[in-house]
Amino acid sequence: MGEYEMLERLRFWRSSMMQSGNPNSRGKVRQALAATLALGMTALAVTAGSSLLAQEMEAKPDMAGKPAMKAGEMKAGDGKPDMTKPGMMKPGMESMDGPAMDAPAKKAGVTPEEQPGRVKPVAAKPGVRTAAADPVVAFINESLRQGWKDNDVEPSPMADDTEWIRRVYLDIVGRIPSADEVQDFIADKNKMKRTELVEALLEDPGYVRNFTTIWTNLCIGQRTPRRVSRTGMQKFFREGFAKNRPWNEMVFDIVSAEGHFEKNGAVNFILAQMQDNDDGVQLTAKSTRLFMGMQVQCTQCHNHPFNEWKQDQFWQFNSFFRQVRKMDHQKLDPRTGRQVDDYSEVLFRDFSGPVFFEKRSGLMQVAYPIYLGAEVDASEGIDRRTELAKLMTSGDKPLVATAYVNRMWGHFFGYGFTRPVDDMGPHNPASNPALLERLSEEFVKSGYDSRQLIRWLANTEAYGLTSRASKKNERDNPAAGETPLFSHIYVKPMRAEQLYDSLIVATNAHKTGRAGWEQSEEQRQEWLQQFVQTFGTDDNEESSGFDGTIPQALMMMNGPLTKDAVALKPGSHLAEVLSGKGNERQKLNTLYLSVLSRMPTSAEWAKFQKYAAGAGGNPIAVYQDMFWALLNSNEFIFIH
Repeated sequence: MGEYEMLERLRFWRSSMMQSGNPNSRGKVRQALAATLALGMTALAVTAGSSLLAQEMEAKPDMAGKPAMKAGEMKAGDGKPDMTKPGMMKPGMESMDGPAMDAPAKKAGVTPEEQPGRVKPVAAKPGVRTAAADPVVAFINESLRQGWKDNDVEPSPMADDTEWIRRVYLDIVGRIPSADEVQDFIADKNKMKRTELVEALLEDPGYVRNFTTIWTNLCIGQRTPRRVSRTGMQKFFREGFAKNRPWNEMVFDIVSAEGHFEKNGAVNFILAQMQDNDDGVQLTAKSTRLFMGMQVQCTQCHNHPFNEWKQDQFWQFNSFFRQVRKMDHQKLDPRTGRQVDDYSEVLFRDFSGPVFFEKRSGLMQVAYPIYLGAEVDASEGIDRRTELAKLMTSGDKPLVATAYVNRMWGHFFGYGFTRPVDDMGPHNPASNPALLERLSEEFVKSGYDSRQLIRWLANTEAYGLTSRASKKNERDNPAAGETPLFSHIYVKPMRAEQLYDSLIVATNAHKTGRAGWEQSEEQRQEWLQQFVQTFGTDDNEESSGFDGTIPQALMMMNGPLTKDAVALKPGSHLAEVLSGKGNERQKLNTLYLSVLSRMPTSAEWAKFQKYAAGAGGNPIAVYQDMFWALLNSNEFIFIH
């Protein structure tokens, strides 16, 4: 739903209540409206994958102040609105003092280095090619262009700077850019600025935080299982992504992990799959799905109806995990005198010989540890999980590389080469098998370098396209069941964490006491609890973001973050904008930049003036309503 449609409904509700003599405050009117709009938000979100947002944006051709360029015609540095035109940012305009900007005045308990800072430029690294000179990027571009030609579609125009910077910030560091970061990028005349921004984002702490969150959720879920340490799991991934550890080494450590759940955080993946005493069945299914891109869970009972996995293969794989033992420790609580949970650990269990399983016919069968045809010594004293980890992470074409590339492609482009990304195989062939194979090979040659993989993907021509489909590629619509051709960017909902962090940036709601990383993350998790309850999914399917349920819509409209954002509390972003310098147009520009990362169009400015004229001479209330509507617009909630 567009922000101005929300404003008109807000006005209608308020007018109706005033006529009925109901003296409700503006805040209560917003609450009442939120309940009514929730049903509409649900329907809108459900159809977002079918280019609903793209259609809405299509009606705003001048949303960035300049028509988009065609694919292949863009010159880096083009697509920038003329800041001297009427309605654009003026020299004296007050900017947002948000968390991605220079650190605000220091408060007690807040260390400046722990405040989320604006992304800093980085110097070019030896051996890192520019996008134009990288043969892998060139191969991706050529491969996709051939697909467009073969399917008789034309790519959408290139995204302008405002659309692209918002997308790349959300995908790499997990938040929208601040108003200052958008302005700096637009004003930058450097022809290599997009490539350089990708490099800067990869060096930013936000990159580590974002992918730590993604992989922690994938490994243990958004709701922490009992006897599992989210802190330990986060520490493992945080250190791995910060040091840019090879992905195969990280997978090896997870599969073979033993020890204390915080001293060796990798064990939490195993602990999370051991909530039931199921002889490692869940651990077997999750390991193959997450790290090998294969869904084999149904083969524990019968042969897979579609792929090549048979029942005996499931139990052969399962036999690698029969040497896992979980031990829970307790301690005495001196206040109550009772035993309470202390910590858990994963230990080696002495297990040798085969695994017995029952076929559907009732016959009992045996299975020994065999990985994709490679048999492992099953005698006593052999650590089977270590042997499995070696087999999974070695060779020229390991499945862990293909699975990771496929998942990462889906992260940046909205869809992987297979749907879902964790169900690869002959029964579900890749949409572009040659490209997936080449990328996987290059990923292995790079030393399983996650940052290099992201460089390749974020610098491609396809990633630079707009999300607005045209008549010549409108049938490229995976949400309708079509094979993705990546001729335009597919709209996708933010994950709960992206939405939370973007609300923090847009509203300047970060001004609370922080200490170290762990304390900061704990505070973030406390704030996220209500988001997780309504945005999260227990099984961590691909869609774990805003899918338009009524509780989600109500939380966005009436949640504490939104309420605080429009309450004009001292130090809030809205209070700073309204008390700062600048005329009405400049203040509206700031709100749009803060929330949508772009300037309002001339049509939107006209609608705002019309709305303000009917507000009865209360400009503060008008800006409160406007800020509220922007934060609840589809354009804010979705990545495009």
